[in-house]
Amino acid sequence: MELNFYKPAKTVSGPAYSLWFKILATVFSVALVVYAIDIARRFPLLEYGLSVKALLIFAAFMLVISYYWFLRSTITIDEKGITQTWMYNRHVEWRDVRSAKMIGVPYAVWIFPPRLVVRTGNSFTTFNGGTQDILIEFAQISLAFQMQKMAGK
Repeated sequence: MELNFYKPAKTVSGPAYSLWFKILATVFSVALVVYAIDIARRFPLLEYGLSVKALLIFAAFMLVISYYWFLRSTITIDEKGITQTWMYNRHVEWRDVRSAKMIGVPYAVWIFPPRLVVRTGNSFTTFNGGTQDILIEFAQISLAFQMQKMAGK
């Protein structure tokens, strides 16, 4: 088996999440904030213990951080490998990739486009693609590794 055999024709970069997913995340986040405000008005939250307050503050903080990174996350596919920015960056070098496969959510592809699942040794890393160019490159990567697997049999 020849390692490090895949090289993309050009560097492809763009958002990791589609516009529809970002719209859905925005609607969901706004609904959660409105619901939280409604709960805060109806219940005496200041009378609860420190642990409940800390849990609510941490949940609000995680909502804000996740929403921010859904909007800002990018993916880059280049000659070195695949990198996706998020709260923590995911990076896989081509020499470490053992297999790659696209997976999707049936009947919801317009919101959740297919993702690329990359196997490196004993671990799996999932990458999201938010543009057509990235999804095409995902398909080429998946096909290249499937053909390598067929040639190895």
